[in-house]
Amino acid sequence: MALTASTMLELNTKAPEFQLPDVVSGKTISLDTFAGKKALLVMFICRHCPFVKHIQTDLAQLGKDYKEKNIGIVAISANNVEQYPEDAPEKLKQMAEELGFTFPFCYDETQETAKAYTAACTPDFFLFNASRKLVYRGQLDDSRPSNGIPVTGKHLRLAIETILVDKPITQEQKPSIGCNIKWKPGNEPSYSR
Repeated sequence: MALTASTMLELNTKAPEFQLPDVVSGKTISLDTFAGKKALLVMFICRHCPFVKHIQTDLAQLGKDYKEKNIGIVAISANNVEQYPEDAPEKLKQMAEELGFTFPFCYDETQETAKAYTAACTPDFFLFNASRKLVYRGQLDDSRPSNGIPVTGKHLRLAIETILVDKPITQEQKPSIGCNIKWKPGNEPSYSR
C-alpha cells in the first residue's frame, strides 16, 4: 500500500466522458445517465483498500441521503484485478449489495476513465456542477483509519449542499489520501510516477 494523495485536478475542468458497466445491474453508465442532474459526484473507490473500508458505510449513507436530491452519483473501481482479485467485478457487486449502494458501481477494466479523471488514490472524489465543470475535488473529511477522527463526510457534504443551492464553493479543498490506484504493469499514468 503506497500512501497517495489525489492529483487535485484543475477546477472548472470538464467532466471526461466514460462508458462503463455497472457491476450490479450490468447496464452501461455514462455522463448521459445523469443528464439533467444539477450535480454529479464521481468517486474512485475499491473493495480492498483500508482507506475505503474506513469510510464505506458513510459512502453508502451518502447515496441514501442524496438519492432523492438533484445529484447523480457514480462509484468507479479501476484496480488491476490480476494483482488485487478482491477488486474484481463480482466482488465489487458483493460490496455494493452488502452496503446497500443506491448508485451505480462501475468497473474500469482499461483504466482509461481513471486516467481521464487523473484519479490517483482510493478514495478520490470529483464533484461537477450542472455544466459538468469540476467544482470540488479532494477529501471526504479529515478522518483516516488510524487518526481517531470520526467519519462525517463534512467536506464533501458541504460541497454538495453548496452546489445544490447554486452557491459557489469557497471552502478550502484538501487532497484525498488513500491507497494508490493499482495500475496494470506498463499502464501507469505519468502523474502517478
